[in-house]
Amino acid sequence: MLELKEIYKTFNAGTVNEKRAIDGLNLTLEDGDFVTVIGGNGAGKSTILNLIAGVFPVDGGSITLNGIDMTHLPEHKRARYLGRVFQDPMMGTAATMGIEENLALAYRRGQRRGLGYGISNAERDLYREKLATLGLGLENRMTSKVGLLSGGQRQALTLLMATLKKPELLLLDEHTAALDPKTADKVLQLTDEIVARDHLTTLMVTHNMKNAIQYGNRLIMMDAGRVVVDIRGEEKKKLTVHDLLERFHIENDRLLLSE
Repeated sequence: MLELKEIYKTFNAGTVNEKRAIDGLNLTLEDGDFVTVIGGNGAGKSTILNLIAGVFPVDGGSITLNGIDMTHLPEHKRARYLGRVFQDPMMGTAATMGIEENLALAYRRGQRRGLGYGISNAERDLYREKLATLGLGLENRMTSKVGLLSGGQRQALTLLMATLKKPELLLLDEHTAALDPKTADKVLQLTDEIVARDHLTTLMVTHNMKNAIQYGNRLIMMDAGRVVVDIRGEEKKKLTVHDLLERFHIENDRLLLSE
């Protein structure tokens, strides 16, 4: 479904602030994979999501999604294939527009925009049905401005918008990091349900090792722009935070010795 081959990315090249963010990274996701991505600050986790989304161009390598070479596609053309939820609940929605208007924008992702689009009764029924699955009562507030919602409500809405039209790939960039623990658990539970229900291929970046172990069928750990740990299946189910830390130290030492 997704293939990253020999990806390189350096910021501020040729200056004293030069930073190699991604260093020859190779990664393949199968259809329906739910991959959690962990690593320290500067490991390259969010950079990979931005490179896939086209926020930054790659310096080298290729990005292929479901047979489509996206390496040099502009960001707006990639948007039709991707769903994305950001760390900041304020991103991904239009605060001054109503809930149903935000959902209508998401529903028309990849289509030409124009003045002729209105929200039909059938659409409203669809939005009401989808909102009800969140269990937050938003189906009864469809005309409310999104800016009036709490952070958790807004993040749940953004998740729904990102998956309203089934994306080829769902990108979750620490999408619960700005929420309180109880709300974060609720959004993660919703994420797990939506990904499983719609069989979505998903990359979820997180700093939380416990969440990285609990969710998804595969876990990768990044360090210095490379994948240093890749665990899946039964091995992942038996994993503990202690095991993961031990594995990281072993792989990191091996990388240092090989350089």
